[in-house]
Amino acid sequence: MKITRYLYVAAVLTALLVVLGAWRSFPNQAKEANGRESPPPKFEVDPFWPKPLPNNWVTGEVAATCVDSQDHLFIVSRRNLTAKELRVATPSPAIIEFDPAGNVVNSATPPVLPDGLHGCFVDYQDNLWIGGNGDAIVQKYSHDLSTLLLQIGEKGHFDSTDGTAAGTPLNSSHTLLNRPSDIAVDPTNGDVYISDGYGNHRVVVFDHEGNYLRQWGEAATQAEADDGVGGKFLATVHGVNIGQDGLVYVNDRKGDRIQVFEKTGDFVRNIWIQKGVGINNPASIGTAWDMAFSPDRSQTFIYDTDGEQEILWIVGRESGELLAGFGRSGHMAGEFTFLHTVAADSKGNLYTGETIDGRRVQKFKAVGRQP
Repeated sequence: MKITRYLYVAAVLTALLVVLGAWRSFPNQAKEANGRESPPPKFEVDPFWPKPLPNNWVTGEVAATCVDSQDHLFIVSRRNLTAKELRVATPSPAIIEFDPAGNVVNSATPPVLPDGLHGCFVDYQDNLWIGGNGDAIVQKYSHDLSTLLLQIGEKGHFDSTDGTAAGTPLNSSHTLLNRPSDIAVDPTNGDVYISDGYGNHRVVVFDHEGNYLRQWGEAATQAEADDGVGGKFLATVHGVNIGQDGLVYVNDRKGDRIQVFEKTGDFVRNIWIQKGVGINNPASIGTAWDMAFSPDRSQTFIYDTDGEQEILWIVGRESGELLAGFGRSGHMAGEFTFLHTVAADSKGNLYTGETIDGRRVQKFKAVGRQP
């Protein structure tokens, strides 16, 4: 019993040291409604979340995280285990649902899924949406994962000159996609916003039945991205979210910015995330990967995943200023390897997913004052 207790205490202290040791703060702070300065929230990693997976499961790359109305977390796993792992373990289902305590409550691997699973979203009716950056479809499933309710696009048929992923992207089809990365659903009318961004360079909008409505966006030159030209994207258009303010927030990953638009596609402003980190480095993969809003009514903060520097940034939504950040490269609790995605629950806790060599989900508990 003493050994178990000591191991528990050691794990907790290590987790706290990792997060607090990697905490980065900036002089800028968000404004409260009364005009006083509001410090950004702080987080500590929960090294015991989730609980051990059943059935000898091991996740592959965790390409997406999203939260439902009951604060259950869905993760999307690519199931790409190593040869060694396959000898001793079983690939987890592609979709796993966890309750707030970290227990698996549901899972599924539907018979037809997008290749290169990428992005998930739980809409206002608790339906689950997923996409894939190796394919040309976005799918909508019932909350219990038993029923495919809608598919946008055609599997394996890309919006390109020859219909393949290798063809030149056309960025124009009303029915086809080209390697979509993320999905958001407007709770006011059910419109579906897709960041069609690994092949194409656009945000494309469909109605709740999958009928095309509109689109915006095109490829940017490096100079245009550096100048902050709106509506033009470097590689890749990596994420899309709709705020309580009715604006659309789009992750221009390698452009190091979140571009903000009206729902019509009219450009509003840029939110820069560590601009120029990859300057003179062709291998740079950008700092604006994915984002989530803080759950307060004003959505005071944006949480941005920076897979280039392995940092989760806290940004003032209105000011667009970097306020703080945490994380560093590594495999210990609270560290990141290919930090890819983030989701927030109603209590302000954050859930991150890591791809490539990270291949895990982590929970960061909100501590202290929250907005």
